[in-house]
Amino acid sequence: MDAPDTASRTPSLSKDPAPSWRDSLAVYLQPRVLIVMLLGFSSGLPLALSGSTLLIWMREAGVDLGTIGLFALVGTPYTLKFLWAPLVDALHLPFLTRAFGRRRGWLVCSQFLLMASILLLALADPARSPAFVALAALLVAAMSSTQDIVVDAFRVESLPESEQAAGMAAYVAAYRIGMLVSTAGALFLVSAYEVAGIARSSAWAWGYVTMAVLVLIGTITALAASEPEPSLRAEAATSSETGFTRVIRAASGALSEFIQRKDSLAALAFVVLFKFTDAFSGSMTAPFVIDLGFSRNDYAAIVKGVGLAATLIGGFAGGFVARRYSLAASLWTGGLLQAMANLSFSWLALVGVNHWALVFAITAENFTSAIGTVIFVAYLSALCRNPLHTATQYALLTALAAVGRTYLSASAGYVAKATGWPLFFAMCVVVAVPSLILLAYLQRRGHFKVLGPIKV
Repeated sequence: MDAPDTASRTPSLSKDPAPSWRDSLAVYLQPRVLIVMLLGFSSGLPLALSGSTLLIWMREAGVDLGTIGLFALVGTPYTLKFLWAPLVDALHLPFLTRAFGRRRGWLVCSQFLLMASILLLALADPARSPAFVALAALLVAAMSSTQDIVVDAFRVESLPESEQAAGMAAYVAAYRIGMLVSTAGALFLVSAYEVAGIARSSAWAWGYVTMAVLVLIGTITALAASEPEPSLRAEAATSSETGFTRVIRAASGALSEFIQRKDSLAALAFVVLFKFTDAFSGSMTAPFVIDLGFSRNDYAAIVKGVGLAATLIGGFAGGFVARRYSLAASLWTGGLLQAMANLSFSWLALVGVNHWALVFAITAENFTSAIGTVIFVAYLSALCRNPLHTATQYALLTALAAVGRTYLSASAGYVAKATGWPLFFAMCVVVAVPSLILLAYLQRRGHFKVLGPIKV
């Protein structure tokens, strides 16, 4: 059957004047953007609970380093979530879909299962049963990645084109805050419980119980939100089909619908390469800082602390850029800025141990990277136009975008060793050139006109 009408998601070809800065600020106060922001907090919260925070708990419990190292595998669901994204797109949940709608029903379901998984992890004892801890952590990661699938689809379908970048900027900022709460916040909380006289093992358990309760922020947000119109149309269009038929349609249609578009292979290559310059340099940032002579404390305070602040500010700046200019112009801005920022590390390598130089380099890198990320995700969102398989298509595109970070950047260490730090970071600028060539090609071929001159 034909896809539901998507005319309302097709941007107008008229050239509207660029919005003022007041309009650009006001968009962040739109109810839809605020809802996406709160869902971003709910998405960022559980990541560290099955990752870095859990590893600290295990180490304090006396678990050996070999076992702790194996817990990196717990994050597997985050990289494979596209495999069950068609189920999220296609299956209707008993009672929940009827009561709340297709997307909100899955949101409420995934969040309650996420809370249950975190509570299960709180009951575990890393010292006595690391296998049980691994199972509970794997469930947390699986439920968290499922929530991510639904939130991404909800964001793409609920925000009009004029609010996509602002919504993504708010989402990224809240996601980072959620991560901060489940890392530093959770550790401070456990210490506070210990000061109150609670035994260390129980303090950790109560810390995780508190984190589970915080997931309710996302659940309350989902209940207060309204079901996206494209999702309602898709649900009505497929109501007569069986669940199996809908799953097959979502799985096959997500990729085939994209491949059939003009210049689809060039667009897919652009998706892989746009953030490659960030991935290539980012994989070597930590060893570079330590190798240059900075201390672990310098790394924690500047790279993580200052870097987080720069990322948050850069995310909102990216929203302003994308709101004010066309999608193609915004991608050019983000692509050039994130590439040229690598030269600040080349300069730092020549300067040596200088804390203000490190602050400048980290600020430049994180600020421009966040701008590029927000604009890039706005582009990915624009590519996912069919509400029948938004979740599946977005999960596939983000998995493809991770290829540069996961595989193409694996050789960065060998390149740095062969060239030295100043030349290595200069080469990180060069690796951005293929993506910019593809951007020019797609722009010349009218790729962005097909999407519409989107004022994201």
